[in-house]
Amino acid sequence: MALMITDECINCDVCEPECPNGAISQGEEVYEIDPTKCTECVGHFDTPQCIEVCPVDCIVPNPDVVEDKDQLQKKFLKLTAG
Repeated sequence: MALMITDECINCDVCEPECPNGAISQGEEVYEIDPTKCTECVGHFDTPQCIEVCPVDCIVPNPDVVEDKDQLQKKFLKLTAG
């Protein structure tokens, strides 16, 4: 399951540089996570780094993008191929 950032985001800028896939970017009002790039850090780390550093706990599973660990691993391999 990809992650998403809720409107509780305070735009503190700490999550964006932590994403190994470059999935996080500044949106119109709050940071956003591109679900096509989010692997919940599968393949890179044991836990999602954005969640680890978020001071307001505004990063949650995206209910619109349900993926299991195997699918996240495949996405990681596709993103890092080449």
